[in-house]
Amino acid sequence: MNSNAIPDDWKNAIVVTIYKGGARSVVVKYRPVGLTSVVCNQMDEVTVGYVRLVWIMSGWLYEGHHDFRTWYRAKVK
Repeated sequence: MNSNAIPDDWKNAIVVTIYKGGARSVVVKYRPVGLTSVVCNQMDEVTVGYVRLVWIMSGWLYEGHHDFRTWYRAKVK
């Protein structure tokens, strides 16, 4: 963090497709999922959590952004 650089291992991901249902021959019935390192996922959660908290505390979110507020209530209470 102090060097303002992301380690190369964190930039690599294994991308797999997840079947969503329906006709298996239709491409849109699959979604890509990137499998990254555990440390990368943890840093992502910390960063996203901080940004959401700042948005809520500063009043940048309005009632229409209910998904963010649900996350906030579930994690912060």
